[in-house]
Amino acid sequence: MEKIFLIFGGKSAEHDISILTASNVIKHINFQKYCVQPIYISKQGTWLSGEVLHQSSDIHDDVLFLNTDNATVVLPTVIKEENAIVFPLLHGPNGEDGTIQGLFEMLDIPYVGAGVLASACGMDKIMSKKIFAQEGLPQVPYVAIVKHKWEKHSAQILKECQEKLHYPLFVKPANMGSSVGVSKVNQPDELSKAIEKALSFDRRVLVETGVQQARELEVGVLGYPNMRASVVGEVVKVVDFYDFEEKYENNQATLQIPAQISEEISQILQQYAIRAVEALDISGLTRCDFFLTQDNQVYINEVNTLPGFTQYSMYPLLWDKTGVSYSELIEHLIQCAKERHNEKALYQQVNK
Repeated sequence: MEKIFLIFGGKSAEHDISILTASNVIKHINFQKYCVQPIYISKQGTWLSGEVLHQSSDIHDDVLFLNTDNATVVLPTVIKEENAIVFPLLHGPNGEDGTIQGLFEMLDIPYVGAGVLASACGMDKIMSKKIFAQEGLPQVPYVAIVKHKWEKHSAQILKECQEKLHYPLFVKPANMGSSVGVSKVNQPDELSKAIEKALSFDRRVLVETGVQQARELEVGVLGYPNMRASVVGEVVKVVDFYDFEEKYENNQATLQIPAQISEEISQILQQYAIRAVEALDISGLTRCDFFLTQDNQVYINEVNTLPGFTQYSMYPLLWDKTGVSYSELIEHLIQCAKERHNEKALYQQVNK
């Protein structure tokens, strides 16, 4: 029986979201094929290991380390085990930005999701936008800000934003997800405060033009090496700005799957999603987010190389409507991890 190391928690602001994701995933893994070793990373960065789970009846509150009295402090190298696969469920910095993926590569262990470079570029909104531009994917205008330049040249940067962009604006940390640290700015006197807020989460910030009355459409991409796209879903908002609170606390947004759009627009979004994923060299899973204007103009917004698996999450729901159940999706991702690892091993053997 193969072992799955399920890693969750982490030091980022998305720690609690990661626990929600792990709660869902752990209940849908096929225990007839795998045993599961939960590994919790605390907000301080301590790795804690619980009991190995061999059947669904083993799942209880302590599995998610709501009570850590019975947990064992371990070193990250604990995941180096024969016939083991790592399933990281770490959102945000140190989880989906290529850092922990580098650890998995050094330990030469298969893991679910994108590799080091793809994770880093997919997580960084500024880098991904530059790559999308190279690929010829349509995007809204934006200005990139680095903290040390903001501290010295804030007036010049504000002027650049006024000249290049049109209100409303959205200000985002370059390396956060789940709308953490994101602000909508409706007028010039709000912009500086929003940039400062974003800089409290990251040293690099993105300011971009908001698309008025745009529909927010999302496509799931799955596979390796051949990628396929899911049906298109829509985030139907009851508030003007779908922020962190609306996503995970109030949950007032409605997910329309499939989205009520033409087949032509649907195919364009799916094609753009595949192109974006291939340009970033992402493997395993990705959720690609788009804007659709009232006159049917499409803009790629961003990609998420580790989309959530909570009960409210778009990614597994998209695949469910495409004909891939939650449990099947997990199995697909595990097989993708094996395929990529075997391919890497082949190249290593050839280059010896």
